[in-house]
Amino acid sequence: MGNLTSSSTGGLSSTACVQLVQEMVSDNCVVIFSKSTCPYCRMAKNVFNEIGANYKVIELDQHNDGKRLQEALAQMTGARTVPRVFVNGSCIGGGSDTKQLHQQGKLLPLIEQCSPCCAAEGSGSGHFESSK
Repeated sequence: MGNLTSSSTGGLSSTACVQLVQEMVSDNCVVIFSKSTCPYCRMAKNVFNEIGANYKVIELDQHNDGKRLQEALAQMTGARTVPRVFVNGSCIGGGSDTKQLHQQGKLLPLIEQCSPCCAAEGSGSGHFESSK
């Protein structure tokens, strides 16, 4: 009937999923794409809880488009596994990678590099640089 270029089963297209992931990552200093029963996901969350950092969690197993989002993450990061942890716009890996960066003292400096809208200090004036 029309020119359907995306999935006809409903939900977000793969392009829309990539855009959604990119928006979440750019709007939040720390984003964890997780599954609620995953022990490595808990490990990553515990690291951020331990250092007192705010983070956004997307539980893929509880999201309507979780499978498509996970495919988008695989396209973007080269890995399908969870968690996929993003800090300051970059994927730092999974649970073990997050824990290792913290143990090496490298995680907190990455969080501190976040734009003023996301960091504890700053006026929240909305100053940011767009990549477009």
